[in-house]
Amino acid sequence: MTTGVRRRMGVEERRQQLISVALELFSHRSPDDVSIDEIAAAAGISRPLVYHYFPGKQSLYEAALRRAADELAERFVEPREGPLGARLLRVMGRFFDFVEEHGPGFSALMRGGPAVGSSTTNAMIDEVRHAAYLQILSHLGTGEPPARLQLVVRSWVSLAESTALIWLDGRRIPRAELELQLVHDFAALAAVSAAYDDEMAGIVVRILAEEPADGPFGDLLGRLAALGGGIVPAQRAAGPAS
Repeated sequence: MTTGVRRRMGVEERRQQLISVALELFSHRSPDDVSIDEIAAAAGISRPLVYHYFPGKQSLYEAALRRAADELAERFVEPREGPLGARLLRVMGRFFDFVEEHGPGFSALMRGGPAVGSSTTNAMIDEVRHAAYLQILSHLGTGEPPARLQLVVRSWVSLAESTALIWLDGRRIPRAELELQLVHDFAALAAVSAAYDDEMAGIVVRILAEEPADGPFGDLLGRLAALGGGIVPAQRAAGPAS
């Protein structure tokens, strides 16, 4: 039987509860639209008690943002096992799980929300991007990555972020298709870079040699081959000059 007596939380336990409550509310609505009163009510405490643990909404927002940033960075962690295309597809699946779970909170995280311009917020956002960048580089096994590879990976991380933000506004493309397309985007960025650099060409050839025909990269090659049959360069289409 329960006694009906509410257990008193310790300081850190209460802080973590408030962060969880705030993050849950921020995940469904913009942080600008969530008041301290709502956070207090959801936590089952008074408004003054919220201020006992956090000086204001900004500090609570940043604490919730810190937890969200850490969780998002963890979504990019993937064992270095199996073909790269399949690994990236699993990463994108977890990334979009986070995007769907946290909707407005994800937008606030990447755009700054009510803390836009804050050095603390900007540092957290940069940490997430850098963690994702390092994780992807670790899967390529290149030691010291060449400049063009660094550019490809950073560009792709930015592309995944901006694609997710656009997708949240209406979700007009099926999520699974978008996840696969982003993996294809990585291969395309790497392939274009390989056309300009022998070192990148060697990396791309090595990656493709380890890819199965039915994997994400094999799927892209098949799609491009089917598309290529219908493309005729303008010079050929016009015929020889008279």
